[in-house]
Amino acid sequence: MASNTKILILKAKELIYTIIFVVLGILLLLLLLFMFLPDNTENGIPEVTESAVYIPGVYSSTVQLGDSTLEVQVTVDSDRICDVAIVNLNETVTTMYPLLTPALEEINEQLPDIDTLDDLTCSADSQYTSVILTQAIQNALEPALVKAE
Repeated sequence: MASNTKILILKAKELIYTIIFVVLGILLLLLLLFMFLPDNTENGIPEVTESAVYIPGVYSSTVQLGDSTLEVQVTVDSDRICDVAIVNLNETVTTMYPLLTPALEEINEQLPDIDTLDDLTCSADSQYTSVILTQAIQNALEPALVKAE
């Protein structure tokens, strides 16, 4: 009986290199999968949950005050208004309308505690300015509202 016994000799260095390349190959495949699989956004618009009130993002509207035009930016999460800011506010406008900045600060202070813009309260000193800002915020939020289907 003649049996042909073959002995396979693996060098430790080759075995270690093979294991390292297999692990790197698996990591590369996982990286490619995570990079190129579609996520839960459609055309860069975040997915909106059923309980969402707003589409998250930054929205703006303009307000005409005399000869000046102000841009009001509103930042929203899916369920609340995060921040309201006036962009490109120049010194002339702040001089002509000195209650604009305090009214905006008052609105921003109330944002964490309210559910809707109807819950905003304004001081008697700046009620007209607050009404103008509130209307600008509502105009900015129109495209951010989640439509009921």
